[in-house]
Amino acid sequence: MRVKLTPHEVQAGAIIGIERHIQAMAKGLKDKHGLRAQDRWRVHIEGACGEIAFAKAMNMYWSPSVNTFKGHPDIGSFEIRTRSQQNYDLLVREDDEDDRIFVLVVGMAPQFRLVGWLTGKEAKQQRYLQTYGDRPPAYFVPQDKLHSIESLRCLNSSS
Repeated sequence: MRVKLTPHEVQAGAIIGIERHIQAMAKGLKDKHGLRAQDRWRVHIEGACGEIAFAKAMNMYWSPSVNTFKGHPDIGSFEIRTRSQQNYDLLVREDDEDDRIFVLVVGMAPQFRLVGWLTGKEAKQQRYLQTYGDRPPAYFVPQDKLHSIESLRCLNSSS
């Protein structure tokens, strides 16, 4: 499912992404997953834009949150994982909640594609555990192993 954000939606995502990054810097927070300093601005902004793309596609409200970290899901009961490349896998970390739904969104503003989803428990299988570069191990689930976005739409409309 493809989603194109309007200029105003991209602006909203950029503002929240910048605010998230500034708040992290103000608190002296370091990236605990080994993200390079030069990538942090982009990741915060594209992550917020990916959340907006998901909310827009699912007809859900996007709450522009800052400093919630893993305490609250990104949108409704869903965790959105935005990855910049179209072929990238769903990324789930060991400390992610097993019972949450993780949705893979790929692309960069303003163009995104909603790929699929899994629960944290489904993603945390030994066969998906990978280490890239000098970053900590994480679960990288290939796109063809994800449940379809259409099944998520059905699940969302029944709740």
